[in-house]
Amino acid sequence: MKNAELLKRKNAATPRGVGVMCEFYAERAENAEIWDIEGNRYIDFASGIAVCNTGHRHPHINAAIQNQLDSFVHTAYQVVPYEGYVALAEKVNALVPGDFDKKTAFFTTGVEAVENAIKIARYATQRPHIISFNNAFHGRTLLGITLTAKVNPYKKGFGPLAPNVYHAPFPNEQQGVSLEDAKRQLLSLLNVSVDPQQVAAIIIEPVQGEGGFNVCPPEFMTFLRELCDQHGMLLIADEVQTGFGRTGKLFAMEHYDVAADITTMAKSLAGGMPLSGICGRAEVLDAPLPGGLGGTYAGHPLAVASALAVIDVIENEKLLEKGAALGDKLKATLNDLRAEVPFISEVRGLGAMVAVEFRCPETGAAQADFVKKVQQYALSKGLILLTCGPEGNVIRFLFPLTISEELFDEALAILREALLA
Repeated sequence: MKNAELLKRKNAATPRGVGVMCEFYAERAENAEIWDIEGNRYIDFASGIAVCNTGHRHPHINAAIQNQLDSFVHTAYQVVPYEGYVALAEKVNALVPGDFDKKTAFFTTGVEAVENAIKIARYATQRPHIISFNNAFHGRTLLGITLTAKVNPYKKGFGPLAPNVYHAPFPNEQQGVSLEDAKRQLLSLLNVSVDPQQVAAIIIEPVQGEGGFNVCPPEFMTFLRELCDQHGMLLIADEVQTGFGRTGKLFAMEHYDVAADITTMAKSLAGGMPLSGICGRAEVLDAPLPGGLGGTYAGHPLAVASALAVIDVIENEKLLEKGAALGDKLKATLNDLRAEVPFISEVRGLGAMVAVEFRCPETGAAQADFVKKVQQYALSKGLILLTCGPEGNVIRFLFPLTISEELFDEALAILREALLA
């Protein structure tokens, strides 16, 4: 089988709305490497969009899944429960930031966690409205794209969108929004457009993912916490992409002095298995009636077993420390290239959640074409890179935290070559 043959079959059999970046097809993967069906090898700096923090096919995780497979595959937790779900909830309750009693529920996808967080916030507060932020990404369901702040391709043609959702500017100096601008405009929104006493929750990514790996300033997160406390609103931290070690902490909110009332998680939670969750204040999570939460596959036994193993791997292999060190090395490499690559306007991120933005130094214009060229050149040399940002001018790095130093250095050499080509 050749990649070109499979590409033709894909185009004939699947809809164009499912966008696919690469034109080659995976045959196998190991840790931070992927081989296609023609035997070509690629260094994976995408990790399935931040899913494989613990690498592809980690032996401890594989063994946990196999062990569960030998017992049972599916009962539906809501019909016949199992100990793994409870054990994972106990672990997550202990690990999520916040000095208060917590409870956790599991689902299947990141946007499913987000939607359930919104449902719970509305039920617990008996308020209808939600505030999200510009350049946010919260998923592709109807409520997900309403919370997401990007029209093309996420909202375009899919309206009418869900009601009672408002957007406020996210502090981002690269886009001309200062910290004080963001504060002032959020207060203006609450004065002009929506009564804060009718707002159930503010949802925010501590580090925006699709929006460009923009790190929320600590002062702004504290401001949001104080605003929520003042008006009885809940603060939801969307940690779907930031969670489970990506930022040098298990959760990105550990970088802040305040805690969210509800935390969403998915992606690297289960090391490649489909699992998501929400963890929050016990009294808030307990608000909905029995049956108001759940799903047929929610908290699937194989995914739960995988997630328990993921937590072991992160702890035993000290992946938080390793990820932070690799992130520092990557940022140092990119900063060293500034003199040779004048389009580099900012290198940013927390831990191993690193991005580099490209703008013209004279005009400030976004350099999306340059980013595409770098991405394509790197791919031709065997390095998979992802882009992001509302203007498509950001490269984000999501390498597995388990990557070897030798392979990481090989990837950095390819990246340097691509930037200078």
